Parts: sequence; structure tokens; C-alpha cells
Amino acid sequence: MRVFHCPNCGTNVFFHNTACGCGQTVTFDPDTQSMLADAQFCANRDEIGCNWKAEDGPLCRACAMTETVPDLREPDNLPLWERSEQAKRWVIANLVRWGWFTAQDTGARPVFKMLSEQTATGEMDVVMGHANGEITINVTEASDAVLADRQERFGELYRTMIGHMRHEIAHFLFLRLSENQTFLADFRARFGDERADYAAALKEHYDNPKAPDGTHITAYATAHPHEDWAETIAHLLHLTDLLDSAASTGLSLPDGPPRDYDAYVERDTEVLLTLAVDLTIAMNHVNRALDLPDLYPFVLTPGMRDKLAFAHGAVRLA
Repeated sequence: MRVFHCPNCGTNVFFHNTACGCGQTVTFDPDTQSMLADAQFCANRDEIGCNWKAEDGPLCRACAMTETVPDLREPDNLPLWERSEQAKRWVIANLVRWGWFTAQDTGARPVFKMLSEQTATGEMDVVMGHANGEITINVTEASDAVLADRQERFGELYRTMIGHMRHEIAHFLFLRLSENQTFLADFRARFGDERADYAAALKEHYDNPKAPDGTHITAYATAHPHEDWAETIAHLLHLTDLLDSAASTGLSLPDGPPRDYDAYVERDTEVLLTLAVDLTIAMNHVNRALDLPDLYPFVLTPGMRDKLAFAHGAVRLA
């Protein structure tokens, strides 16, 4: 993510800011990736702090994708919805830089159901997932306490709301990309046949979990070709945005990218991955000084890099 500038005084402002320290209100324009001083606010600005500009109606592009919001009669759901929408906006803004969900992109948009396990009438079972363009997000995991518990319970230290958004949106991107038969043939050559029984594959995964191997980036990626793709795209977005954010803030290594480096226009996946991994190794070392988990502990084998390169080419050029 870029670091932005106040349109009034030029001071740095950040992605979630609604105002600069100088008092200037700011509104984010996803197409120009800049902060504006005079744009129409999204209608959700006051309720959930959305700082995007309104488009063709009262809502911004990201908020317009949300079809269902959590039960707001349960007061704890409002901040959970706010944090979940922040994560969604972050990921949508990333994908805009590859041409997705812009005015020039005439394809379908994902539809989000933002649901909570807690409602005014009692507890509700919410399963995150994607089905035919509809993405269900469990906003309960935007709670720090709930997230920490599930990271421990499921053995997924790097489980985050942005990670969930990247994974589930990846399923939607596959839906769009699979309209191209050439993409499907190349996909099946690397990831396997996605037409395999999904329910049976997940049952087998949970009954007999497998460790990640040289071609799957996580254990969950071994469950089914659809999950392998979603995990691969999520990690591609993790690494691209990590590298872009570091360059934007001036963090670099002697052989790293210059400050004005734009990871989203990088064509060579191997260059992008090498720069990102070198940076994570350095930042892992810094984190250990504070006894914090490694920023990115995953090892990218040649098999994983091949899948990442295919995914990079597909989503960047779509």
C-alpha cells in the first residue's frame, strides 16, 4: 500500500485516514490511488469510518459490494463490521492496481455477506466461504480475542481478516478467470482438476490432514485445487503488498527496490518474490529482537514459485 499525501498541506496520510493533522478532511479515490479534498463522502463514513468517495449513488465502490451487514441490534457488531470493511477496502484497493473492479473492468463484482455469530436473537453459525460470486465473511473474527483464540485452536498463527479477504476474493477471481478456457487448461496442469468433489476433498483433509509439501504453500492448500489457488493468490497479494508498502515508506536493503518502486507494475514474478523474501528475512530478524513471531516464515520452493508466477500473470494481465 502506498503512503498518501494531504491535498492541502502535503503531509503524509495513510490508507484509513479520514482527515489530516492540518484539519483537512480527505477522501480516497481508488482509481487514482490518492486522497482528495473535495469528493463526495461514502454514506458509510460516519457509521463505519469509510473514507472512500461515493460513486453513482450514496455508497463507495467497496461498500456497494456488501449486500448484507451484521445484526446491528447487537452493539458489539458495529466495530467488528467496521474492521472487516477496512480489511475489504484494503484488498480491493490492491486489486484495483491490477485493473480489477475499475470502470474499465466490465466483469461481475463480488457480493459480500458480512455476518456475525452474535445476533440480537442469539448465536448463529457463520461459515466463511465463496459460492457463485457471493462471499460470506464472519466479522466475529475481527475481534482480537476471538482471532487469537482461533489462531491457537486451528494452528494458524497467520490467520487475519485481510488474509480471509484475500483468500475468499481469490475464489471469485478464479470464477472470473475460468471463463477463459486457456486459463483453465494451464490452471489444471499446475493445480489439478478443480472439478474434483469438493465436499469429499475437504472431509478427507480434515480426517487425514497433510503437511504442506514442496508444491503447496500451506496445509490447507493440499485440500483441493480451489483451496490451493486461493492460498496461492493470498500469498501473492501478501508478498506484493508487503514489498510495495516497504518501498513506499522507504524501507529497503542494499540490493532492494528504490523508494519509488511499484510492486504492482513488476512483471517479473521471480524478481518480485526474491525482493519480498529478502525483505521478510530481514524483518523476521527484527521481530525476533522483540520476541514477536516472524513476519513471513514460509519457504517458497520452486514448485510454489511456479504456481505463484502463473497466478501473478493471470491476475495481473486479466
